[in-house]
Amino acid sequence: MWSDLYRGQMTPSETAHPGALSGVRVLDLSRVLAGPACAQLLADLGADVIKVERPGVGDDTRQWGPPWLQDEAGNATAESSYYLCANRGKKSITIDVGTDAGVDLVKQLAAKSDVVVENFKVGSLAKKGLDYDGLRAVKPDLIYASITGFGQDGPMADQPGYDYLAQAMGGMMSVTGRADGEPGAGPLRAGVATADQMSGMYATVGILAALRHRDQTGEGQHIDVALLDSQLAFMANQALNYFVGGTPPTRSGEWHPNLAPYQPFDVADGRVIVAVGNNRQFAAFCGWLGLDSLPLDPRFAENPDRNKHRVELAGLLQTELRSRTKAEALEALPALGVPAAKINDMAEAFDEPQAKHRGGRIDLPHGTAGTAPAISNPIHFSASPITYRNAPPTLGEHTAEILSDVLGLDDEAIHALQDGQVV
Repeated sequence: MWSDLYRGQMTPSETAHPGALSGVRVLDLSRVLAGPACAQLLADLGADVIKVERPGVGDDTRQWGPPWLQDEAGNATAESSYYLCANRGKKSITIDVGTDAGVDLVKQLAAKSDVVVENFKVGSLAKKGLDYDGLRAVKPDLIYASITGFGQDGPMADQPGYDYLAQAMGGMMSVTGRADGEPGAGPLRAGVATADQMSGMYATVGILAALRHRDQTGEGQHIDVALLDSQLAFMANQALNYFVGGTPPTRSGEWHPNLAPYQPFDVADGRVIVAVGNNRQFAAFCGWLGLDSLPLDPRFAENPDRNKHRVELAGLLQTELRSRTKAEALEALPALGVPAAKINDMAEAFDEPQAKHRGGRIDLPHGTAGTAPAISNPIHFSASPITYRNAPPTLGEHTAEILSDVLGLDDEAIHALQDGQVV
């Protein structure tokens, strides 16, 4: 079933708003996650996104399963959950860019496009004339976004990059995991591909800025986004902790490096996160626990004091919390203005009343499965809502349509390309 209409978003079952990027065509030459996530976000915003895939194979992530999307009879389709997460709203065309005719088709599509997104190894597309210089020759005002592991220049530019490497090199793993001395201590990668996801978002921001620049000047440009750069930028307060303090931050596990108490606590029937961000919240938290003297204690009066004595403070709070239940804490603390939450798995996260109200999950029409699930876009507009036109396409689903509608080829020309295994 369709998700209910919620503020600033529309499903295909409603009269679709064209979207803020209506009229913008994006040629998506990317695969896996960072590039496809960028192009998906542009599609959500209303852009017409054409995804170019290898005939017979497609995006690498189509094979990254299980789990696989099931059809209405319960049989597995060719779409993995990984592929489904980053390709909705697009049209798929298969083109063999190993042939001269295939390269020519991509150039023709680029000439009809506003934006190209690619995440090939540096220099590989230049060999085919499909790099920025090659494609701006056919479309001078083209916006061309390249997403790579390490960027277009520098000592590592020619090396392939992966999210895991970016998390390791960019400092993410140094602050993720249990602290030294604790059981299970050691660096851990984040449970989702943070460098890939953030690179896709930074590339999207860059494309939107470049579109604005083109509107003002008529000039296109090349956008260079790297996973390592994005991971470094994503380190935010942890990087500034090092810049300002002079000492690299270490893994703090469940503890926040700058705030206390800001951590999970054991309660009678599980665990609850309590996130105290100021003195008022701390006083309210202590009052609920019957520990009114703690905010007056010099060890705990201000956040720097609480940070210095965080272990002792946590012990005092934990003693009282063990007799409370999750339900008691989650009802009382937010009512007092103290942020608190339980630790959800994926099923519980999307079952949260707030997540349901905001439409966290949507279901989109799919060519072979009937419908396919998706995570909703988190942006809520008042005037140009997010639009969901279709689920991630099956491989080559729109090949003939794109060749006809975008490039103006007739049936004979399309059949010739198919017979020649170009598409």
